[in-house]
Amino acid sequence: MITFELGVEDLADLRFAITPIQEAVFSLWALRDPGRYALHLPWLRTVRSALSTKDERALLSLVGPTRALPDFLTPRPTTFAPTFDDELEIVARTPPEVVRRDFVATYAPEPAPVIPSLGDLCDLLRRYWDLALAPIWPQLRLLLEADMTYRARQLATGGARLLFADLHPNVRWRDGRLEIEQMIGKHDVVVSGRGMQLLPAVFAYKPVPPMDPHATPSLSYPCRGAATLWSTPRTDATALKDLVGAAKETLLHLLEEPLATAELARRLRVTPSAVSQHLRVLHATGLITRTRAGRMVLYHRSGLGDRLLGLP
Repeated sequence: MITFELGVEDLADLRFAITPIQEAVFSLWALRDPGRYALHLPWLRTVRSALSTKDERALLSLVGPTRALPDFLTPRPTTFAPTFDDELEIVARTPPEVVRRDFVATYAPEPAPVIPSLGDLCDLLRRYWDLALAPIWPQLRLLLEADMTYRARQLATGGARLLFADLHPNVRWRDGRLEIEQMIGKHDVVVSGRGMQLLPAVFAYKPVPPMDPHATPSLSYPCRGAATLWSTPRTDATALKDLVGAAKETLLHLLEEPLATAELARRLRVTPSAVSQHLRVLHATGLITRTRAGRMVLYHRSGLGDRLLGLP
């Protein structure tokens, strides 16, 4: 078990961030073990058909026998949403002794393989990002932002206990300690005024704290809604469709949970302005409600909308 001890000031400094290089590195788990990532098979097929055998072999060598990854490849973000180039530049400045230390820890207890030069490694990650992640990054980012909006709402309405309640079955908040169970490492981190980052990740299959207990406190966790990335919303040919139209019916089904306009547009693969037109009509007729969460407006199906769909 790995635990983080958070005081009142640490909770006050709890913050979220988006990190593109983390998604690139975590997606190597999907390449390594597609069976765990059945939801991402459409993406996997596209990437594998375009990725050279040499690059795929080199990328998979970054994943250790226990699926560990070198910590230096996922630097903690210093801003809310750094670019991939910003983060790759940080990786490129990693001291050689840290690179070797992290590769040794990744492969332990087995011997570490031949460690590539940092320049070659950064070139490999750049090629992989451009091929596999850059084309879908706008979709991924919208999903990550939707997760953070949901988590911020949980924190605002129920404090830390509610925030961490459904983060992952292996995560538990108890007596000022954030406990992450079923981890290979076993250490207790006293955050002690350093604050803590929460990093949603589309390609994480479990909570991922840093391997190094002395690293900046952070926790990556599986993002909500990953199953919606490659799916196309389905609607039934019913009288409801004739009444409100297919687009508004689909929105009513999606709004079983609070969602922002940008997230709805991403799922429907249309522009936010097109979604806004339908939302205005649904809100004016009382079929949905809207609530402001910071700078975002969240829409949610109302009781009247439930009854229109025949829900209890």
